Amino acid sequence: MKTRPRDQLIDMTNATSVEDLWAQFCANLNGFGFDRLIYGFTRSMTQNSFGDPNDFVVLSNHSQDYTQGFVEDGLYRDAPMVRWSLANEGWASWRSMASRVELGDLSERELKVVSFNLSHKVVAGYTISFKSMSPRTKGALSLTARPGLSQDDADAIWNDHGQDILLMANVAHLKLLTLPIPLQNQNLTPRQREALEWVGDGKTMQDIAQIMGLTQATIEKHLRLARETLNVETTAQAVAKAAFHNQMYVLTDV
Repeated sequence: MKTRPRDQLIDMTNATSVEDLWAQFCANLNGFGFDRLIYGFTRSMTQNSFGDPNDFVVLSNHSQDYTQGFVEDGLYRDAPMVRWSLANEGWASWRSMASRVELGDLSERELKVVSFNLSHKVVAGYTISFKSMSPRTKGALSLTARPGLSQDDADAIWNDHGQDILLMANVAHLKLLTLPIPLQNQNLTPRQREALEWVGDGKTMQDIAQIMGLTQATIEKHLRLARETLNVETTAQAVAKAAFHNQMYVLTDV
């Protein structure tokens, strides 16, 4: 028997890791016909950009070649639908992008992204721009229809199931904000995390040393290593970055 959207949502809310949630979400959206997804979130957005790429949360089930080009090589900066998500909230069919191509309304750099997408069979889909609670935050999701489906097909799917997809995407987005985000080569040790937690609670070096049963020199070493691990200059920045990625106050090691 096919799993009902309500049951899928319950399973997603009970996910205990980003990997588990993302796998469930991708499988659920694949059931609707969208087999490749990219999710991005930042807390350092400015008026004209998403902020420092090193602080992004990015999840994708696209091929490594596509993710390398689009995300790591920075093509996303000129992607028409990414730019749309910067200025809008809600959802949009990629038909609007196709219309701009036909009108010759895209820049050379935007056309380069379109050509790259076409070479990877990223031709039809939808973009969701999540509602922001701050001008510094932005979350967005790209849904690519499986190969062989046209934009007409994607629009028909959306007409039938768009509200279910939106609900599922919103739940995934909100759930992701509560889970520890794995950081490549930037995971804190339990001691580093604990020291940062006490700093975040406003404790002094002397307080933290007494609480953790260590010398102040050892505490300072843990904080220095935490700064190096997170690639930041100050302990305050380390606390902020660890908190952003939910690496603090976790029940289990990540």
